[in-house]
Amino acid sequence: MEELAEKYRLKLSYITTNFVRSLGSDINWNARLIGIKGARGVGKTTMLLQHIKLSLADELDKTLYVTLDSIWFSNHTLVDLADDFVKKGGEYLFLDEVHKYSNWSQELKNIYDDYPMLKVVFTGSSLLEILNSRADLSRRAIIYTMQGLSFREYLSIETGQHFDRLTLESILKNHLKESTLINAKVKPLQYFDAYLKQGYYPFYKEELGLYVPRLEEVINMMLEIELPILRGLDLAYVHKVKQLLLIISESVPFVPNVSKLSDKIGIARGTLLLYFHYLAEIGLTINLFKESGGISKLQKPLKVYLENSNLMYALSPRAVNTGNKRETFFANQLGNTHKIMYSDKGDFFVDEQYVFEIGGKDKSKKQIATIENSYIAADDIEYGFQNKIPLWLFGFLY
Repeated sequence: MEELAEKYRLKLSYITTNFVRSLGSDINWNARLIGIKGARGVGKTTMLLQHIKLSLADELDKTLYVTLDSIWFSNHTLVDLADDFVKKGGEYLFLDEVHKYSNWSQELKNIYDDYPMLKVVFTGSSLLEILNSRADLSRRAIIYTMQGLSFREYLSIETGQHFDRLTLESILKNHLKESTLINAKVKPLQYFDAYLKQGYYPFYKEELGLYVPRLEEVINMMLEIELPILRGLDLAYVHKVKQLLLIISESVPFVPNVSKLSDKIGIARGTLLLYFHYLAEIGLTINLFKESGGISKLQKPLKVYLENSNLMYALSPRAVNTGNKRETFFANQLGNTHKIMYSDKGDFFVDEQYVFEIGGKDKSKKQIATIENSYIAADDIEYGFQNKIPLWLFGFLY
């Protein structure tokens, strides 16, 4: 365990706390078992280490951070680690990437039951099964989901300014007031295009010139490692999932024609629909349905977007469509905290009560004029008017 502790202290020494994700303040760190799910690259590891540095600085001798892909676990178990750690006075155990450890759910359950003095925080892939794992952790663990940077968080990093989170209700009712307050501190449109291109994943700050190659690597690891391990996808079919993802990225947005796609990619209808489900699960796409719940894995989505606009520039940089980029941003920022559904009129039906049409500054309300509770989210405007709201303002929801 000493070698794990040494690596942890070294990693901790390199972590800065100049900017901390808002999710950190939402987590109940006093809970005995906390799970944080999220796509690769969104900043889960950094948040854990920042929490240790900011909140447990006086108790570092009682804390331990380990990543479960460490070679140390080739001849040690997670339970062994917990037992040894507790015997040496340990109280706070942080486990990164638990999905890389085959028996993680059962051993976490045993640790929770056998070591009540120990608080455990674990992170894992978006595909992490908490409820359906062999050892049901749903009654024991509090689970949080982490997304990439919101536009609000990106602005904070770039400007050093603090911006409060907004609710959807405050945006709809008081958007002129809220946008006026923000524009008095910074010009959001000055940063918006850069965020849409390369501001969603926190690692953009490390080396901007390598952002796209690194994002391509993240996508490949999701498809080539996480899907086969966590969903049993045959490696021989990974290239077909990549082909589907590329087709989605080049569309404006993508409206699936399952029969034509099945022929084009060369897979059965049921398998194709399962791939749509997997891509959304892993955090690479957003699937829209009319129904609000109980979606089957084999139900055809009515619209499909990439999970965030940065993925467009990594997958199909020459096919980036402005309208698709705007709609993708809206779906991404609202999907974190709100229910987004397909709408026959307008682009999105949100929380089963609001209809939104997305467009540029000259977008009119003609298409949704007769619909109650309908709004336009318009790009390239600093301030809105009546039911026309600046698109960028929806980036302040988390």
